[in-house]
Amino acid sequence: MPVMPVRLARVAGALGPVEVAEPVIAADADAVGGDEAVAVAQADPIRPHRRTVRVVPELPLLLPRKVMATIPATRVDKWLWAVRLFRTRTAATAACNGGKVTVNGAATKPARLVRPGDVIAANNGTLTRTVKVIGLLDKRVGAPLVLKYLEDLTPAAEYEAARQREKEAEGRRSPGSGRPTKRDRRILQSFFGHEE
Repeated sequence: MPVMPVRLARVAGALGPVEVAEPVIAADADAVGGDEAVAVAQADPIRPHRRTVRVVPELPLLLPRKVMATIPATRVDKWLWAVRLFRTRTAATAACNGGKVTVNGAATKPARLVRPGDVIAANNGTLTRTVKVIGLLDKRVGAPLVLKYLEDLTPAAEYEAARQREKEAEGRRSPGSGRPTKRDRRILQSFFGHEE
């Protein structure tokens, strides 16, 4: 198959200068390659609507973007463990996976990033704590330092309800704890006034 003579024309495009390959027809063949180009143009006539476009990289296509300042963030499970809402990070992760942790009112996964200003509600089994993130932590800190990183928004009624549940559970044995030991039986008998 003969090689098709083309002429490159520089056209202004939306992304910068563009070279358009236009087929050479018999009338323009002398300007491109003489008799050989005329013979090729006559043997294989090309429809003028066919064009191939090639972008010329004279100017960089990517304009410099303003780099967005990254907002510091940390994982929600790590933060909950660091501010001592859960005893272990595994427990914090399990609570997130179990739907017991919400960030700004939406259930969350352990890998969700929290930022200062987010409101987190976490149920640790006995109490649902609602806190606002003030600072970020990656490592666990002592209890006196926790107040620098969170603001407690938990209503007083929630703390009172947790205390009430603990009082009600004092006389009961937890399910699955098994049969009372001999010592437990003696304490119960002395409590109820049964002497042996």
